[in-house]
Amino acid sequence: MAHAPRRCSQDIDPLTAVESLRAALDQLGIVLPSLGVDAASPALGLVELGRVRADVALRLAHTLRHGGPAV
Repeated sequence: MAHAPRRCSQDIDPLTAVESLRAALDQLGIVLPSLGVDAASPALGLVELGRVRADVALRLAHTLRHGGPAV
């Protein structure tokens, strides 16, 4: 699996990061309902991943470990 090049966090638009992550997760059938830009600290460019049910966390972990769709 190829890795994306690392860039300085100030060079990355957090909204672009959120949209990219949401699209990638959607392709795998995983939804993070609270995924969004952290409005409390705009200078830091943080992404809020939020809370998820335990089954979603397990599917996400499986997908990250195995690089494919979660069952």
